[in-house]
Amino acid sequence: MTQKTFRLAAAQAASVLFDKAASTEKACRLIAEAGKGGADIVAFGETWLPGYPFWVEGQVQDLTWEASANYIENAIRIGGPETDALCAAARDAGTDVVIGVAELDPATEGAAYCTALSIGREGVILGRHRKLKPTHAERIIWGDGDAAGLKSHQRDYARISALNCWEHQMMLPGYALAAQGTQVHCALWPGWEKTPRKAEYCWARQHLLSRAFASQAAAYVICAAGLRLEKHIPERWKPLGVWEHTGQSVIIDPRGEIIAGPIDGEGVLYADGSLDIVRAAKAACDIAGHYARPDIFSLRVDDRERRAAKFTTTQKSAGL
Repeated sequence: MTQKTFRLAAAQAASVLFDKAASTEKACRLIAEAGKGGADIVAFGETWLPGYPFWVEGQVQDLTWEASANYIENAIRIGGPETDALCAAARDAGTDVVIGVAELDPATEGAAYCTALSIGREGVILGRHRKLKPTHAERIIWGDGDAAGLKSHQRDYARISALNCWEHQMMLPGYALAAQGTQVHCALWPGWEKTPRKAEYCWARQHLLSRAFASQAAAYVICAAGLRLEKHIPERWKPLGVWEHTGQSVIIDPRGEIIAGPIDGEGVLYADGSLDIVRAAKAACDIAGHYARPDIFSLRVDDRERRAAKFTTTQKSAGL
């Protein structure tokens, strides 16, 4: 066996809420830090840029609509200045980047998608995956995604993939990625949730579902979590606060065991991985290979891009 290793990283830090420019600058600094730490890939939490829309779970008030309008204003365009800056940061750091962004609908400019954006160390966008079904009140602010970006990407160290939060609860998206041979998966979460009704932390699904994915897909999982404490919320928006997100990022091996983390506060978490360990785990259980029953079960994925309207243009010849 080759014993060649690669380095995985999770960037856990607070976004600069409602400020896409400042959040982009902070993300670029964290990418540079991960590069200096030798990371082959670094992952950020769900909609890290420009932050998770925490107010959607609260009571609707005038400030809710102001916050939502501000959020749409700070959603980013793929191919815009924010993604250009992220691509440059990935190239300078020499590391792949997977980051959660609120992606502006390029046609209507009135909707946002919860998107996992994958960027190569060459400074190019590898792909984007829009969350297939926003969870509960998230449907107030995010649109339904499609499977156009439900893809794994071959890199020189491993085949990588990404899903957002409760897409790991859906089962079928994960199977689609396992069928593409994912070896390093980025699970993007808003962060461990601390409710005002309980003193203890809750929402353990962040770790449970990430560990289940690692074991089932026989892949490393970077469980990258966001961080948002009360102190990170600007005074104007504090009346919207529902609960805190406290991070707790971890890195998980292909057997489902946590090998790094969890961490509190801001920082970059690292762990080393090996394809030898991935192959050993897949040899035991490849759920889309020798451990599958395609004679009984099949999964069809429609990966066409979805558009609300399609226009057919006809052009008459001159003189007709």
